[in-house]
Amino acid sequence: MVDRDDLRRQFTEAFEGADYPVTSPMDLVPALPQGPGTKFESEEFSMTAMELSTKASGNQEFPYETVEELVDDVMEALEDEGHL
Repeated sequence: MVDRDDLRRQFTEAFEGADYPVTSPMDLVPALPQGPGTKFESEEFSMTAMELSTKASGNQEFPYETVEELVDDVMEALEDEGHL
């Protein structure tokens, strides 16, 4: 089972350095420690930032004013798509 709190923490830490508001996924890339190859892992969940962008893109509603808004939507998208 995925540790959702740990995953939320990883997303928050990775995306909090972006210059908000962010208007597209490309605004997030400079904040990522390893760019699009940044990996998020928890239990059986493993996905790079690039994969995350692809899987969650249909559920994201840019712009985001805060990292919390962004992470909430990412978590919801992953759940809706059956990845959590």
